Amino acid sequence: MPSRRSFLAVTAAALAARRLPRLHATDPGWRARKRTVQVRGLPLAYVASARPSNPAAPTIVFLHGNPTSSYLWRRILPGLETFGWCVAPDLLGMGDSARLPDSGPGRYRFVEHRDYLEGLLDALAPTGPVCLVLHDWGGMLGFDWARRHPDRVAGIAHMETVMDGLDRRTAPPEAVRFFERYRTPEGAALVLEQNQFVEQVLIGSLGDRLTEADRAEYRRPFLAPGEARRPTLTWPTEVPLDGAPADVAAIMAACHAWLAESMVPKLFVNVEPGALVAAPGRKARCRGWPATTEVVLPGRHFIQEEAPVELQAALAVWLETLTQGRR
Repeated sequence: MPSRRSFLAVTAAALAARRLPRLHATDPGWRARKRTVQVRGLPLAYVASARPSNPAAPTIVFLHGNPTSSYLWRRILPGLETFGWCVAPDLLGMGDSARLPDSGPGRYRFVEHRDYLEGLLDALAPTGPVCLVLHDWGGMLGFDWARRHPDRVAGIAHMETVMDGLDRRTAPPEAVRFFERYRTPEGAALVLEQNQFVEQVLIGSLGDRLTEADRAEYRRPFLAPGEARRPTLTWPTEVPLDGAPADVAAIMAACHAWLAESMVPKLFVNVEPGALVAAPGRKARCRGWPATTEVVLPGRHFIQEEAPVELQAALAVWLETLTQGRR
């Protein structure tokens, strides 16, 4: 793999040559492109590019997190179709994917999302190589899928993904308070009644980087108060605090153990200053995984909105190295 310096130089050159399109922030046709696939009796939505003529080309899967949807990738996926079949799903209960008919406390947990994602990928890409492009909770979902299907994985690009849980004795107090409050009735009301994750964590943090149409699209799946917003509440309660929930903590530990050993090519998009991966120890862990290339981009968390052209170019260069390596 190229060094960090040479990789950054290649990325800058690719961007200067404008080899990829500079796209407008809003894509009103994104929703019209969506298709659905039945998984466990529910329709899950996704956007896909045209299938490439090369049957050996990988499926490139773009996974979002909380509280977004495939719309997060609208300026990243276009222009990358030459490297494979690009697929961006809406996770269960998010975007235009179906809601659970019996939603309530304890639903939309990590393991439930994992099962539905497994069904979607089984339906869309049952065989052949897969490249994963991951953000936020989509990162841990993708790491877990890769760990369980190591022979299928051609590469993993990850950015600002959920890394692990928090120990109340050692974690920053503000981080503990942030995740603790969503385990209380008051915190639940902030999300289910006031739509806090969409309005403050997403829209409020991005300011004028979003158009009014973008804001409307991000709000659209969660306009109705109550259970329609349940997925955005469950996600923060899945971050382990002092090892609970234990099943998620165990999955995270297994993923990190696998990533520390796996020679699958990895692209670490180091978002500076970042949020979920802001701690020096977490950045060092990502750098320490074998076969890792790093690129640094300026942003806080939603790097797809903060530096879309740069991110798209970085992914293109990385995917090109993977393609060359497979020839």
